[in-house]
Amino acid sequence: MTNTFGSKVKISIYGTSHAPEIGAIIEGLPKGIEINEEKLSEFMDRRRAKGNLATRRHEADKVIFESGVKDGETDGESIKLVIKNGDVRSKDYENVSKVPRPNHADFAAYMKYGDSFDFHGGGQFSGRLTAVWCACGFIFLEILGSKGIQVVSHVKRIGEISDISLDSLKPDEKLNKRLKSESFPVIIETKREKMAEAIVEKSKEQDSMGGEIECAVYGLPAGLGADFFGGLEALIAQSVFSVPAVKGLEFGKGFDFAKMCGSLANDGFTLDENGEIKTVTNNCGGILGGISSGMPLTLSCAFKPTPSISRPQKSVDLNTHEEVTLEIKGRHDPCIVPRACAVVESAVAMALVNADGFDI
Repeated sequence: MTNTFGSKVKISIYGTSHAPEIGAIIEGLPKGIEINEEKLSEFMDRRRAKGNLATRRHEADKVIFESGVKDGETDGESIKLVIKNGDVRSKDYENVSKVPRPNHADFAAYMKYGDSFDFHGGGQFSGRLTAVWCACGFIFLEILGSKGIQVVSHVKRIGEISDISLDSLKPDEKLNKRLKSESFPVIIETKREKMAEAIVEKSKEQDSMGGEIECAVYGLPAGLGADFFGGLEALIAQSVFSVPAVKGLEFGKGFDFAKMCGSLANDGFTLDENGEIKTVTNNCGGILGGISSGMPLTLSCAFKPTPSISRPQKSVDLNTHEEVTLEIKGRHDPCIVPRACAVVESAVAMALVNADGFDI
């Protein structure tokens, strides 16, 4: 099924942006994994819309476990989790029922599904479904955390404004704790205000902004993953590219490798103070041959600007086959990137738990 991810632990998502509910079924988790609902609520809050940098659609995003969780822990059965949709305004989308919005899935979805496609809020292609990613991802992040594996992310770029990178050699525990507590995480805190100002200004111009999120995994042991189709890059890419609006992904130095020579790109091996084999640098982002090297796993993903903007745009009426000018209504994020950090962490965690060699 196209809405199912994972072979060891399967995650199947369902629902649409304006349906009564969205949710997921998780199969393959053992009994006894603790689900702290207070911590879950705090994690979900990182993705929720807040202030003038996000959509004015406000959902409670309370996760309801209909099966698979009892007395605060998994019971070994399939988990069904549900998130109710409440703050919907379907009438805002009537003018796009047969006029596809530029850079949305509308046109391609209509060509595939015809009139059965639910265009309200983008239907099953909506970023609203990322609330389910986070609800599932929380469980997988808790599994990783129980083994001393930490997943952290930050907003690396908004437009032309950049933050510095996470340490690719060792974790900064104080920094990582702060980043995981923030709804707009950045390393250099003065960058947050500049990024926010840029988003607000672009919103006033009836426009939107894209950006980049960097994610690092600390404490990952060597030997996880496999070759070719089972490689960590392949598995993580499948999960991360499932997140709406992600259009680019790189591991370690990524596309910068194209500008480097081997003598600079190669990560030489060394022995640390404990006699363990490490690399002097970590240009490969902690993955060699699709298998974890024991160094921090680092990746960055690029998000396109929110395609729903208030400016008039060119489109075509699918009924009349005439060119028209489209003005999009509704409530939309001028930039989705800050809200997507928890989503990226969730996507990475779901992939890692499904990696060959990972023992739940």
